[in-house]
Amino acid sequence: MKEFIKELEEKVLKGQSITFEEALKLSKVKKDEDINQLCCSANKIKEYFGGREVDLCTIMNGKSGRCSEDCKFCAQSSHYKTNVEVYGLVSKEQVLKLAKENEKEGVNRFSLVTSGKTVTKEEFENILEIYEELNKEINLDLCASLGILEYEQLKKLKEKGVTMYHHNLETSREYYKKICTTHSYEERVETINNAKKAGMKVCSGGIIGVGETFEDRIKLAFELKKLKVNSIPINILNPVKGTPLENEQPLTQNEILKTMAIFRFIHPKAFIRLGGGRNLIDNFGKNCFKAGVNATITGNYLTTSGNKICDDKKMLEDLNLEVRKNG
Repeated sequence: MKEFIKELEEKVLKGQSITFEEALKLSKVKKDEDINQLCCSANKIKEYFGGREVDLCTIMNGKSGRCSEDCKFCAQSSHYKTNVEVYGLVSKEQVLKLAKENEKEGVNRFSLVTSGKTVTKEEFENILEIYEELNKEINLDLCASLGILEYEQLKKLKEKGVTMYHHNLETSREYYKKICTTHSYEERVETINNAKKAGMKVCSGGIIGVGETFEDRIKLAFELKKLKVNSIPINILNPVKGTPLENEQPLTQNEILKTMAIFRFIHPKAFIRLGGGRNLIDNFGKNCFKAGVNATITGNYLTTSGNKICDDKKMLEDLNLEVRKNG
């Protein structure tokens, strides 16, 4: 198996794409020595195409709870009884304060994230004002995650300085209906295509550990490849009491590492980004940065605690990696 992994490594380094069947074969590795080789090869691919820089982004929960959608993993869904904090759209002053603090700590990106299928017309107008101010006041790449939007709305966001739109596909097309029934996979794909049409880059990935197979993860990776996504956040399920997935068994560390590495083989040039659930990975995912990962969400996440920005920067320094320079 080690020789097969090395053959695929060479294939990717030559600019060729691995096939679905080859990726599926990689997912079958079980021996520690083969998993180590898989991670090592993924890291070589990462450094060949992207160097040793790591992209750090921070997100702010811009509106929490009362979500009409039934995503089975989410604490913010109104379909389930959880202890999530509930509040409406945050103020411009709150956003600017956090964004400026994050800028001082040396991150690359900042994003406002809202709960719900989409935002209201009034909320959207307020968000446009917030991003206009952010674009003037801070020197960070601006991202947004506001649910399903139309092309004209995404175009307006781009005009206000948003360079990347975040909208996860979550899982494979086939497994999606077991995760969410209140909106379709196609609606998500359409939003991604509209964001690209509006001139923005796209951040889209999924969540693992929600009962899907490894084949589902590979199908997701190839769906994202077809959409030419720039940044791929991989979240690990953090089971929330009150949601349908509260008793889901946690993934092993090797399962997580294999997933990150295989996504790198399929996406040699993209940002593979550690997302939510980093607290479930040993040392907040330190080994993932040696398995093809070159980006992470840092600081506190939406409803779970992440790693502090200063701690992530120290981790990267210990790994002889560096934070990507803006500009």
